[in-house]
Amino acid sequence: MSTTERISADQRASSRWESQRSFDELGRPLRDLTFCVVDLETTGGSAEGGSMITEIGAVKVRGGEVLGEFQTLVNPHTEIPAFIAVLTGITTTMVADAPPIESALPAFLEFATGTVLVAHNAPFDVGFLRYFAEQQGRPWPRFEVLDTARLARRVITRDDAPNCKLSSLAKAFGSPVTPNHRALEDARATVHVLHGLMERLGGVGVHTLEELQTFSSRVTPAQRRKRHLAEGLPHAPGVYLFRDERARVLYVGTSRDLRSRVRSYFTSSETRSRMGEMVGIAACVDGIECATALEAEVRELRLIAEHKPRYNRRSRFPEKVHFVKLTREPWPRLSLVRRVLDDDADYLGPFSSKKTAEKSLAALHDTFPVRQCSERLPRDPSRSACVLAEMGRCLSPCDGSVDDSTYAAVVRQLRDSLLRRPDDVVEAINTRMAALAADERFEEAGIHRDRLAAFVRAAARTQRLSALTRCPEVVAARREDDGRWAVHVVRHGRLAAAGVIPPGADAHSYVATLRLSAETVPAAPGPTPAATAEETEKILRWLESPGIRLVDVDGEWTCPVAGATRHLAVHDAVNQSRLSLVPFAERRGITTVHQPAR
Repeated sequence: MSTTERISADQRASSRWESQRSFDELGRPLRDLTFCVVDLETTGGSAEGGSMITEIGAVKVRGGEVLGEFQTLVNPHTEIPAFIAVLTGITTTMVADAPPIESALPAFLEFATGTVLVAHNAPFDVGFLRYFAEQQGRPWPRFEVLDTARLARRVITRDDAPNCKLSSLAKAFGSPVTPNHRALEDARATVHVLHGLMERLGGVGVHTLEELQTFSSRVTPAQRRKRHLAEGLPHAPGVYLFRDERARVLYVGTSRDLRSRVRSYFTSSETRSRMGEMVGIAACVDGIECATALEAEVRELRLIAEHKPRYNRRSRFPEKVHFVKLTREPWPRLSLVRRVLDDDADYLGPFSSKKTAEKSLAALHDTFPVRQCSERLPRDPSRSACVLAEMGRCLSPCDGSVDDSTYAAVVRQLRDSLLRRPDDVVEAINTRMAALAADERFEEAGIHRDRLAAFVRAAARTQRLSALTRCPEVVAARREDDGRWAVHVVRHGRLAAAGVIPPGADAHSYVATLRLSAETVPAAPGPTPAATAEETEKILRWLESPGIRLVDVDGEWTCPVAGATRHLAVHDAVNQSRLSLVPFAERRGITTVHQPAR
């Protein structure tokens, strides 16, 4: 095999590389990485179209020093087209005794393993290499790839070079090697282009591989200069808080790796315009390291609710919720309320939207003819009937049309639908939707469909939250990806403690100590958790995730077998179908008509 690999210790860093010696330690500094700059010559433009590799050339560099070179011709087992031979100087005769790609590719991969792969127009070169690796059944190494052509298009202006071709860039950066459509020479020229781009980007604060990969001219130098705000943060799960010069919290976020996540705000991987504005105002970033990812998510919610940062869109006002309440009085009724009281009433919710709460309330009123007036009625009322009574939509206890035992039976059915079994509501509204659809009154049927969906989702949410809220304490553990056990103590739906069992520690003693140090959490009134519903739902998702082991449960953590959750799949499928139809219709200028699911 005509392969050459030589170590060149006398080719030292040029003056332009020496300017990189002040790199900070955010991410992986470019000076510490080994790059393999590769170039191919081929018989055509597409491997899938039948084109073959005729030559592979590569240069391995680190810190501006050439560590080795690789070059081999490749026998394509086909005639090299005349125009390719003229362009590259590689003829069919030259490659007749060269190794086939089945031998050349493994040798190149061995040379390049452990490096960052670099190419000018990388999709072309890497695409060919990956294609033949797949043809040979050879696993493709998990290379990180840099494309000097793509990077140059973000950096180079028309004043620097007329275009971003390799020959133009080599000339612009003063490369001593002129590209000539031979693989090794072109790879050598690409090395000089790579170093030239690194030098230029080093001047605007791009010092690491992560920053180089995500560089964009859209990120201002002022933003990049603030990358030092991430320096003191750990590579650990936690919560970060961006603050302005007056220490006011601008934004709260969470991550499994605080330092990496905050650093990303100073690169083009962050594309949200609001975040760019926020970074421009930020003066410091505080990090709160957490034992587990769940603890970080919960702390994030609590901090957002406490500080209400203006750049957070969600979770700022957890107190702005609504509930549907079934009152406890001689003639119970349904009402829309903002708070849950310790009054032994039954509640459905919380709803983050009043409109959704009203839909759910309408679904219940469509099914159960309880009174809708807001006044408190005495045990023996003597008033005139309302319009709803005349329409047959109210049992009309106000004028004595119904006795208290009959009314109480309807209320019991209503309470059962709220807390345990929503079938009465589902059947009643489905029957009404079918009748409306048969009369081709699809818009009205769609209104009832939305009411039913709002009720089913609210009932399922209430039942899931209540199941955990009723438990004074739940202790659970799960083995994480690093092999350690994460433990959480949950009291009345609120995260009271979190920790990770240290290697070699006695698990029982650690859990006992964690429980003793956990926050004391009194039960909240009604079915609501002792935390926000969003916090409890995050805890529930963790408790329901694979691999969870329940260490101890104080109370009964159960949901009704015939509960609302079993109806969710139908409504989720209908909603997903509607969402997928909207862009389809918009592309074709079609006005969608919502029809009920049958």
